[in-house]
Amino acid sequence: MQQELQLNIIPFTAPVQEADFAFYTAKQDGYCPIHKDDLNGAIEGLVDESELHYGNWLYTDFAPAKENAIIISVNLTECKYFAQHYYRHLIRTHFKGVADIMRKNFTNEIEVWFHNTKSSSTKFKVYNQFTLKVQHNRVTEGPELVVSFDGTTKVLNKSIAEIHNFKTELYNWINCNGELNRWKYLTDEQKLNHEKNYPVVSNTLKPHFDIAFDVPDFKNRYPKYFTLLNDFYNNYLNTDAFTSILPLSADGFFKPNGLSVQRINGTSNELQFGNGVGVEPKRDLKRLKPYKPVPKPSNVKFFFIYHKPDREHAVKNIWQYFKDGYNGQYPFPKMEEYISQPFELEENGSISFDNIDDAVSVVQKAIKNKDRLPDTKYFAVYISPVPKWEKDPKRNSIYHRMKEILLYKGITSQVIWKENISKPAFNLFLPNIETAILAKLGGVPWRLKRDTTNELIVGVGAFYSITRKSKYVGSAFCFNNEGIFKGFDCFGANDTDSIAGSIREAVGKFIASNYKATRLIIHFYKDLSKKELKPIIDTLHALGLPIPVIVVTINKTESKELLAFDTSSQKLMPYSGTIVKVGAKEYLLFNNTRYEEASAPTDREHHFPVKISFFSDKAELLDDPALINQLIDQVYQFSRMYWKSVSQQNLPVTIKYPEMVAEIFPYFTHDKLPDHGKESLWFL
Repeated sequence: MQQELQLNIIPFTAPVQEADFAFYTAKQDGYCPIHKDDLNGAIEGLVDESELHYGNWLYTDFAPAKENAIIISVNLTECKYFAQHYYRHLIRTHFKGVADIMRKNFTNEIEVWFHNTKSSSTKFKVYNQFTLKVQHNRVTEGPELVVSFDGTTKVLNKSIAEIHNFKTELYNWINCNGELNRWKYLTDEQKLNHEKNYPVVSNTLKPHFDIAFDVPDFKNRYPKYFTLLNDFYNNYLNTDAFTSILPLSADGFFKPNGLSVQRINGTSNELQFGNGVGVEPKRDLKRLKPYKPVPKPSNVKFFFIYHKPDREHAVKNIWQYFKDGYNGQYPFPKMEEYISQPFELEENGSISFDNIDDAVSVVQKAIKNKDRLPDTKYFAVYISPVPKWEKDPKRNSIYHRMKEILLYKGITSQVIWKENISKPAFNLFLPNIETAILAKLGGVPWRLKRDTTNELIVGVGAFYSITRKSKYVGSAFCFNNEGIFKGFDCFGANDTDSIAGSIREAVGKFIASNYKATRLIIHFYKDLSKKELKPIIDTLHALGLPIPVIVVTINKTESKELLAFDTSSQKLMPYSGTIVKVGAKEYLLFNNTRYEEASAPTDREHHFPVKISFFSDKAELLDDPALINQLIDQVYQFSRMYWKSVSQQNLPVTIKYPEMVAEIFPYFTHDKLPDHGKESLWFL
C-alpha cells in the first residue's frame, strides 16, 4: 500500500549569502529586536557589548542606514535566527498591498487574509486566513516556508463610525484599513478614522448583529485544504515577484520519503475482546463481546430521570430499545446481549419533574431519599430536555448539576438528549451509548492486545472554561500499558505540585499492585518545562524510584499548521498509523480508520494528524529510534481505547479523558471529587 505524501512546506534558498544590515543600540517602535548571539560573533570589534540594550540587544528595521547606524555584515546561511527575522520582513513587505488584511500572530509569523466573495453576505465579509511561517532545517537541510490554511473569519460590513450606542468593551480585533489591531490598542491615527475601522465578528458579537453561529462541518477537510493551499501557492507564491525575494524550490511543496516517513506495525490495530481479537469496535464488540463484563457487585438496577411530558415518547422508546433491541434496516441487539449485563429497570425507581427549572431540586431530594439495596449498583439514564447548545446558562448547567448530585451519591449516569431518540438513525447512537454505560459500570469493552509490562502511563490534559474564567487539569489519569484505566484526580491548571503529588500517589498504588515500575511515561497536553517536571522527578526520588521519566507532548489541537496529503488517494488522507518526522524530536501521527486500500472512513473519521514531541530527564534515551517508535506506537494505540464511542479517535485517551473531565468539573459545586469519582469513568 504505497502512498505519495506531500507536506505543506516549501524549501527555499537564501536570496543572498551575505549582506550588510544597519543596526541600532536604542530600542525603537516597529524595529525588530536581535539578540547578539544570533549574529554569531559578527559584532566583535564593531560595537562594545556595554552599549547594547540590556547588554544583549540590537535593533533593526532592515532599511538603509540612518543616523547612529552600526553596519554589520551578516551571513544568512550561518545566522539562522537573524535570517528568519529578515525573511519574515521580506514576506511582510511583499504582502502589503497584496493581501486584503494582514497581521503578526502571537508567534510573530505572518497572517494574510483574502476576501472570500462566495461566502460573504450583506452583513459581513468572509476572509480566508493563511499563515506563513519561516523555519530552518526541520525537514530539509535549509530554510523552509510552512504555508497553512487557518480557516475563515468574518468582518462586519459596518464600520465603527456607523455603529451607535454600542457596548464597545465587546470589541476585540478591528480591521483598520487592512491591518488588524486590538480595540484597546488602536493608535490615535486609527481612532481618528473610525469610518475605516471594521470589527472582526467574534462569537461574542454575533448575537448583537443577528449573525448565526457557525455550524461544525464534519466533512473530509483534506481536499478543501489541499485545494486552498495549492491555489494560494500558484496565485501568490509561485510568482516572479515573490520568488525574486525568496527563491522557492522549483518542486514546490516538499515530498518526504525514506526514514522521515514510517508506518506503525499493522498489529497495533489489534484489540482484545472477550471472545477473540478484532480491529474495529463498531463491528467487533457486538460479535466478540466485551473484554471484561461489569465487575462485582453484579446486580445493576437502572432508573430514568425525565421531564414528565417526555415519558410517553422518549422514555418508553429508549426503554424498549434497551430491553428488546432496535429493529429496522440496521438492527441492533438488546443491551443485555451487547454489554453482557442483564438490564433491569428498577420498579417505581424512576424520577420525573414537572418543570425543567425545578429539575435539580426535585432530583436532589429524590436521590437523598432513595432506598437502595446492598450489594447493588444503581445507574441513572437522564433524558435531557435541554440541548447541548442551550444559550440560557442556568438551563445549560442542569446537566452538570445532575451529574454531580448522582456522582456524590455513588451513582453513575448516562445523558441522552430527547430529540435524538426520535431520529431515524438512532440505532447509530446505541453502540456509543451502551459502550459508555458498560465502561461507567466498571466493565472493559476492549483492551490493547499487547503483553503486560510494568510501566505506568499518566495523562495530563487541560480545558479552559470561558464561562468560569478558570483552567482545570485532569491530572494523573493513570493507565497500564494495556490501556486499562487505573484512576485519576483533578487540580488547578498551574498547580504542578498537586500534579506531582497525584502522580506520586498513582505510582505508589501501581507499585503496590505491580511490585516494580520500570518506567513512567507522561502524556502531556503542552510542552512540560524543566521547572514543571522537577516536582514530579523529586516525588519519584522520594519514593526511592530512580526510574526514567519520559514526557510525550501531544498537542490536543489537531495539527492544521503542519499537514501531509496522500496525493495518490482521491480523499488525500494518509493511511492510519503514518508517522512523518517534522523536526529533531517532532512527529506528525495520523490516527484514522484508513487501515488499508479498501477502507471507507466516514466523513467524521477523516482526522487531521496530532503533533508529538519528546522530552526526558535522561536525554540519551531519546536517541534510540526504536524507543521513539515504541512511544509513538503507544500514543496510536491509546487513541483506540476511547469508550465513549466505537469510532476511532485522533487523540489518545490519556489526553482526551482529562480534557473531558475538566470540561465538567469546573461546574461542580464541590472542590474535590469523591473517591468513587476518582475510580470510575463517569464523565464518558
